Amino acid sequence: MSTTMTIRLEGDLKDRLDQLAGATSRSRSFLAAEAIRDFVELNEWQIQEIHDAIKEADNGDFATDKAVCKTLDKWGVNAG
Repeated sequence: MSTTMTIRLEGDLKDRLDQLAGATSRSRSFLAAEAIRDFVELNEWQIQEIHDAIKEADNGDFATDKAVCKTLDKWGVNAG
């Protein structure tokens, strides 16, 4: 089920959205909904990854110095 939402856009962004809609034969509404969906999914993923990393840190689940140096050596980075 969809719902209606009103947003304010700068004039030049609205013009660019209109051009994109015309070029892709899609409505502005469709393109805006897709962009918002992608933005929300990306940010949900990023926040979940941060929460997971905090849990790992709280549990003391860190890479050892040896493991970090081994990885950096493999990439040709001087770790220290």
